[in-house]
Amino acid sequence: MRRLVIAAPGSGAGKTTVTLGLMAAMRQQGYTVQGFKCGPDYIDPTYHTAVTGRPARNLDSWMMGSEAVKTVLANGCQGADIAIIEGVMGLFDGKQPLSDEGSTAEIAVLTESPVLLVVDCSGMARSAAAIVHGFQTFRPDVRLAGVFANRVGSEGHFRLVKAAVEQTCGVPVVGFLTQDEALALPERHLGLVPSVERGELDSFFAELGRKVARTIDWETLLSIAEAPALCSPAPLIRPSRPYRVRVAVAKDAAFHFYYPENLEMLSACGAELVYFSPLAGEPLPDGVNGLYIGGGFPEEFAAELARQAAVKQSIRAAIEHGLPTLAECGGFMFLTEQLVATDGAAYEMAGVIPGKVVMKTKLAALGYREVRGRNGNFLLPEGETARGHEFHYSVYEPRGETPFAYETSGRKGTKPDGYLAHRLVAGYVHFHFASAPAMVERWLAECEKVTING
Repeated sequence: MRRLVIAAPGSGAGKTTVTLGLMAAMRQQGYTVQGFKCGPDYIDPTYHTAVTGRPARNLDSWMMGSEAVKTVLANGCQGADIAIIEGVMGLFDGKQPLSDEGSTAEIAVLTESPVLLVVDCSGMARSAAAIVHGFQTFRPDVRLAGVFANRVGSEGHFRLVKAAVEQTCGVPVVGFLTQDEALALPERHLGLVPSVERGELDSFFAELGRKVARTIDWETLLSIAEAPALCSPAPLIRPSRPYRVRVAVAKDAAFHFYYPENLEMLSACGAELVYFSPLAGEPLPDGVNGLYIGGGFPEEFAAELARQAAVKQSIRAAIEHGLPTLAECGGFMFLTEQLVATDGAAYEMAGVIPGKVVMKTKLAALGYREVRGRNGNFLLPEGETARGHEFHYSVYEPRGETPFAYETSGRKGTKPDGYLAHRLVAGYVHFHFASAPAMVERWLAECEKVTING
């Protein structure tokens, strides 16, 4: 099966623009395309899904481990003609600067996938060859199979770059995009994701695909995308027994950051997932045994959420009654007493967790987290560990003493974190269940003890 890792020397929208253009162009050519994103990103997979028509998936070697990465890739590629794997940051940027752990390069090596390097060629010609040569020789087991010249001034400029790179590096330059403001992705502010889901960018994606299709050497591109066969599809979890429970999952424009594998692992253990929309005024469904409130953008919809009194009351009453609940980042924010916007406006949230979250204009936390459970945590008992990440612009200001749910370790050290009460585990960490499959069965076993009816 064909697959390509789309990488770049550094981060920026250029790589994503080329990735989406290639996906759209391939669909226009009649190919079934499966999108993947390296790292813990939730936003770019939303674009991939919109362009390909297939749910995109994340490949993260640090959170998931190497075998799970291969399994997720194989499972996601079923029925597809080609996999397009968008990299994260620069090709060799990962968890820390002294290794390739968690990097796009590591994913390329683990999955034996060829790399297409997207180079911003504005203001250079032969110098592009020096950049490619450096990336080509930095780690020889990364198969740099081709180059895409981005932001060239003209077709003539592209030919200069192509000649220099192919002479010096011996890899093909398969296509180009010009410096065209019309090709730039709209600013990816928090409110953009709902517009993607509504299809408002479909015409942009279609035009981007047409522009890429006009410059691509299709024969060469498809040739360099040839890769060794994948492992056989397999489940990420093999439960010890079936769990006949119903788990409510909050899912709408305010809460939609879920790894597909997390939901699939719950289903594989027998759980029936019941989706509902707090934003649309849907209260907690009847007859559920558990609740999952994922991340998203509650701050973008704070006024609407504040008006949903019946929704908030149903969730608050169920959690206080002991409904086994996991709330991650945006879900955690929603369960506090107040959400304070950057303009100082305060909005009443569900009121389960004493205290408030305050939005900041700068990033408050970003990075991987090793999570170690504390006493009383039904998901992660004391001493058990899982992995996840944080990415948020708010801070939690507790009212009173906080009963911490776990300890987190990251670049800034280890600290007690999260919130634990009733059967609620809440905090800013987004967990990947593949890092600790046992937490899924622990959750569902706890769900068997409780049923909430209205």
